Amino acid sequence: MANREEIMAIVSKLIGPFNNKGVDLSADTTFQNDLEWDSLTVMDFVAAVEDEFDIIITMNMQAEIETVGQLADAVTKLMDN
Repeated sequence: MANREEIMAIVSKLIGPFNNKGVDLSADTTFQNDLEWDSLTVMDFVAAVEDEFDIIITMNMQAEIETVGQLADAVTKLMDN
């Protein structure tokens, strides 16, 4: 099982193709404000994360996830279940 740092690294790698602005990523990077993603980009990215980690991120969870760090925490929690 991966730890949070490993998950952050994988998530950061997955963000790469979607990071059109070349934003430096950190746990505090926001998807909406920093990366300026629209809803279609978010859906594509969430699908990539779900495929990579073999998890399901519900719409309710997606609504609460605003930063890269929050996503890493959510993935960690889902993988523990």
